[in-house]
Amino acid sequence: MGIDQPRLEQIRRGLEADDYRIDVAVRDGRAEVAIAAGPQACAECLVSKDLMRSMLAPVLGVPADRIELAYPVSALGGTTPLQPPAAEQAPRKSVGH
Repeated sequence: MGIDQPRLEQIRRGLEADDYRIDVAVRDGRAEVAIAAGPQACAECLVSKDLMRSMLAPVLGVPADRIELAYPVSALGGTTPLQPPAAEQAPRKSVGH
């Protein structure tokens, strides 16, 4: 069973709408999937890795447990250098003691 290109393209377009990019490689019954965030992407826009694997499995033609999935750091609760937390965006003024 090969990749269902039309369905993969639907997932790709959905991710691109939220400023994400997906790269896929399938070989030997395994899939390597990397999702990268653009500067306007938000961590809340991605589903959990388990849900993403379950969505990708029928599209890629491999079992969900054979999909190696890499998410951007910001999707795991961290931040990207382009989008620091509000506390890091502006220098804090020190208050005299």
